[in-house]
Amino acid sequence: MAFKETVFINAPVEKVFAITTDFEHAPFIMENVVKTEKLTEGPMQVGTRVKEVRNIRGKEVDTVLVISEFIPNQKYTVKSENFGMTVEYQYRFLAQEIGTTVDFNGLIHTKGLKNALIKPLFEMILKKEDKDHLVKLKQYIEQHKE
Repeated sequence: MAFKETVFINAPVEKVFAITTDFEHAPFIMENVVKTEKLTEGPMQVGTRVKEVRNIRGKEVDTVLVISEFIPNQKYTVKSENFGMTVEYQYRFLAQEIGTTVDFNGLIHTKGLKNALIKPLFEMILKKEDKDHLVKLKQYIEQHKE
């Protein structure tokens, strides 16, 4: 497992889930994300595809994210595949009396010996890039009360 994170956000679960699953907010929440583009028509659901552009060491890198699990206001999972590695980000949302708890698991699955050997390095890079994104999500939502 690459990494886990949990955060409490002082906002209703409906708002937290809506912002988290609207990838237009990603550049404000994930430090290296430059822009996103929804590639699939219709509402967010299993099978929805989103193009994500990240700035990695001064170079823009595109990745296609696919929603593989989606239960409104409860959980969603997004996956991306590149070069024999699958990155899976799982989010669970728990409504509390005065806000929402968000649990995050970042997983990396590899194919082949070469990828298995570089997996620890790749995990370290992802953790460095995304480890604080729930803290930034919390700040973003709590500062933008409507």
